[in-house]
Amino acid sequence: MSNNSAIRVTRLNKTVNTQEGMLTILDGICMEVKHGESVAILGPSGSGKSTLLGLLAALDSPTAGEIHLDGTALSTLNEEGKALLRKQKVSFIFQSFMLVDTLNALENVMLPAELAGIKDAKQKAEAMLTRVGLSHRLNHFPNQLSGGEQQRVAIARAFIGEPKVLFADEPTGNLDGANSDKVADMLFELNQENHTTLVLVTHDLALANRCQRQFIMDSGELTEKDAQLRSVDTTEQQQNASEGESEVSTWN
Repeated sequence: MSNNSAIRVTRLNKTVNTQEGMLTILDGICMEVKHGESVAILGPSGSGKSTLLGLLAALDSPTAGEIHLDGTALSTLNEEGKALLRKQKVSFIFQSFMLVDTLNALENVMLPAELAGIKDAKQKAEAMLTRVGLSHRLNHFPNQLSGGEQQRVAIARAFIGEPKVLFADEPTGNLDGANSDKVADMLFELNQENHTTLVLVTHDLALANRCQRQFIMDSGELTEKDAQLRSVDTTEQQQNASEGESEVSTWN
């Protein structure tokens, strides 16, 4: 395996028993993602995208095949070992935010840092919330925040531990257009600044096209978007970025 591989997947299968018999969710998936890359996984509902993401993040186990995460074969780890690997190297952003209702914004962001034994967790959480434009919302609880604000808290929480790999499942799916753009901007800014490997599952073509690579999931099979089309997308992104260099993001 390449020393530059953050993720390497070989002949991955996932099957489950149903009343109608054995159902194949993933069928022979192979992929490799380099450190610092941004990758989008597209496909219709029920195609296996979220199942694949859960397997890559060591939240579930495959029926067959192998996953290497930052050089570690997940099949060699027990559940305790997988939990330790996630704590040390992985963060996850959910479409439904998954904030703790009884904790305010600052406490939600501090939580994974404290569990990981990170020093100065409070100061780092304050800095991350300021980074995402929420310095005035530190003491607000999730039910006092808008959807866009809750997702920005989730992003701050995901990045506080400086993960090597960030998985995001429909990170803009519950947001309106303006907040969707702001959340996407923040994800890619932090991805580039921290050299974090970013793997997104999304239905949003605009979000997917901001990634360096795109994969299509269909009926449990994964194929990478044509390299030539990807090159065109990259050129368009560079042109758009050049045209918008003078614009400054404003967080509400």
